[in-house]
Amino acid sequence: MSRVLNFSAGPSVFPVEVLETAAAEMTNWHGCGMGVMEMSHRSKEYMSIIGKAQADLKDLLQIPDNFVTLFMQGGASLEFAGIPLNFLREKTEANYLVTGAWSQKAWEEAKKYCTPVVTATGKASNFTTVPEVQLWNINREAAFFHYCNNETIHGLEYNLPTEAWEALGDMPVVADMSSNFISQPIDFSKHICIYAGAQKNAGPAGVCMVMVRQDQLGHSRPITPTLMDFKTAADNGSMYNTPPTYAIYMCGLYFDYMKRMGGVQHFQELAQQKSGLLYGTIDESRGFYANPVERPFRSRMNVPFLIKGGNTDLEKKFVAQAKERNMVNLDGHRSVGGLRASLYNGMTLEGVRSLCDFMREFQTANESS
Repeated sequence: MSRVLNFSAGPSVFPVEVLETAAAEMTNWHGCGMGVMEMSHRSKEYMSIIGKAQADLKDLLQIPDNFVTLFMQGGASLEFAGIPLNFLREKTEANYLVTGAWSQKAWEEAKKYCTPVVTATGKASNFTTVPEVQLWNINREAAFFHYCNNETIHGLEYNLPTEAWEALGDMPVVADMSSNFISQPIDFSKHICIYAGAQKNAGPAGVCMVMVRQDQLGHSRPITPTLMDFKTAADNGSMYNTPPTYAIYMCGLYFDYMKRMGGVQHFQELAQQKSGLLYGTIDESRGFYANPVERPFRSRMNVPFLIKGGNTDLEKKFVAQAKERNMVNLDGHRSVGGLRASLYNGMTLEGVRSLCDFMREFQTANESS
């Protein structure tokens, strides 16, 4: 069968070119007589793979020299523990901005290691908005401030505004950027750590990129597991033990592809185009479709929407008919229901146009239902 249009929230769609390169190299990488998943992670062949992946990621995001890039296992969810373990130092409190399901999970995990203060939460609005900065409760004695740049489930994207940075002052800032990674520039000068699971915008499941400012290494809690200590990972080039070699290789192919396509600027513009098309279709539907998130916080990556305010029969029909058109994984997350289309870097503009065309046809056929 032909390839489907995959709107999954993760693991997500890959650029076909990247998959074809991996397929061609599956059994014999660059003439070495073996595939990447077979070779020793200590071999010169694999050292060249991981070295290029790190260099290309640094080039893509303009990661400064005083940051180290780590390839960690366990996904971003493991870093929910790794962040307090590595950055609390002698303190017992940390600030957490809760803007959706994933930042809430990070806050809940942190409670095992410290007293995480909820700086602000959008829970009262069902995470459709973010409280104004003047309402935040910032604990000045806390070790760090943590936020999630894009909430995959609730479809809320939040880049800290100028007034937030001013309110935080010199507070160390950590960001979970898993679901909008490499879709816009990052100001590393304002962060001590950025982490991102690969399986949405940058590669397959199994690896998490952690970018840490070097002066923050070496201060982990004594209880920190060796494999979660960022200094251990940095000192060993992300290879204290066998890393997720094939996942890192796939990330490397993705990074190389992104550089050739025009880098972060290209994918930032593409994200604006794709999300603009989809939100336009929703907003022009006269209420047939609706996105619950307030406009300033709408995600460019994950677009949840309802049909007729949450008509489950029509939503099931939509999913079924979309599948007949080779469009899959449009169900909303089980915790919030409705529908959701994820528009990560691997999703093409043409794919989003096809979805929008189908949405208009579906509306015409079902508006009077």
